[in-house]
Amino acid sequence: MLLVYSHSITPRLKYIFKHICTRVLGIEVDFTTKVEEFIAHDSLKMSYTRQQLGNEFFIRSNDILFEQGITDIEIHVHDWGNTKCFFYNGDKSALPFDIFAASFYLLSRYEEYLPQVRDAYGRFLATESIASKFDFLHQPVVDIWAYKFKAKLQEQFPDFKFSERSYTIRPIIDVPCAYHYRLKGVMRTIGGVIKDLMGFKLKALYNRFLVLFGFKHDPFDTYKYVINKQKQTRFKFLFFFLVGGYSTYDKGTSPNNKKFRSLIKQVADYCHVGLKVSFLAIEDIKVLKKEKLQIESIMNTSLEASRHSYSKLNFPESYRNLVELEVNEDYTMGYVNQVGFRAGTCTPFLFFDLDYETQTPLKINSYHVMDYALLKHKSLLDKKKVLNEIISEIKQVNGQFVPVFHNYTFSTISRWAGFKELFNIILESTDENA
Repeated sequence: MLLVYSHSITPRLKYIFKHICTRVLGIEVDFTTKVEEFIAHDSLKMSYTRQQLGNEFFIRSNDILFEQGITDIEIHVHDWGNTKCFFYNGDKSALPFDIFAASFYLLSRYEEYLPQVRDAYGRFLATESIASKFDFLHQPVVDIWAYKFKAKLQEQFPDFKFSERSYTIRPIIDVPCAYHYRLKGVMRTIGGVIKDLMGFKLKALYNRFLVLFGFKHDPFDTYKYVINKQKQTRFKFLFFFLVGGYSTYDKGTSPNNKKFRSLIKQVADYCHVGLKVSFLAIEDIKVLKKEKLQIESIMNTSLEASRHSYSKLNFPESYRNLVELEVNEDYTMGYVNQVGFRAGTCTPFLFFDLDYETQTPLKINSYHVMDYALLKHKSLLDKKKVLNEIISEIKQVNGQFVPVFHNYTFSTISRWAGFKELFNIILESTDENA
């Protein structure tokens, strides 16, 4: 056990030390404000305060973990070996930066509480983030810093045996629309036919009728393929089905449709299933509660995980709503059109509510690449390069890789050509020799 001495033990301090020490490095941690207790401890120990007590392992503290509320903090980012960091704390500290304060800033999404420019959907932009502005979005810096901290601790306590974690994957299959043509209902089907005719999309119209009359496979119906892939790996896929009502933003299938309900149950026999929160439910907890009850009634079990449509987060209200409805995990944190680490980490972390200064039970699993972000790269070779680079970054810290694909990503639609091969790269990345 690591004993941490500090002049004050705050919720922020306990939160970030438990994340870095326990969740990333596998070390149990405890805290004290009593010098006598600290001196008497005969195992791992360090001080985290303004002034060193003696010759102990010491990291000079930044004020952010002892504050309350949100202020517009001035950030100065510096190079640090093969990465970057901020909150420089001088050369008398075991580490030249306060990695705990910096990690808290990133994990709490401190910057997303501040006024920012948003996109057309009201989403936080990657270009507004400190990680993008200072070019470390491509690295899981929180985990890299944690490993630097571990190396320094090992120097000070050479006899201590640290546990090792392993690289894992958590493939996400997002299902905003279960089928391209099927299960649309009479009015939507007629509307689709008229739209094809008005746009002179005769090939689309031809394909629509072939699918509807059973002569051709629906292009979005890739579930058999994905389930066969699931059978080939020990890492469970996580499907997110949209059950919300038809709207300007969401074009899903009615949750009352028996075939759609049967599809969800079939997928749940092999993979984990969560709720894709509709755009309207992001804004209204009553709608969210209704959707939660709908998918629970289909699966006949309590909902464990959610993911928001369009990866939109109303920060921090979105997460508070999930906490109130007792949803345990969320997979919305990430950028649709940008590969990288929005929260600076590839380790799941608990949501810390800065307004209430409290740690919540909601586990945030940030995703690191979405299929749409790879479309920016024209050639398959470039897509593979980008994908392999982010896998390499995560493997260096034995983290969890969360890629987001869609059911239609595995279709024969031309824009998704080669994506089956990319998905195979992800699955094969867990092989020991990969």
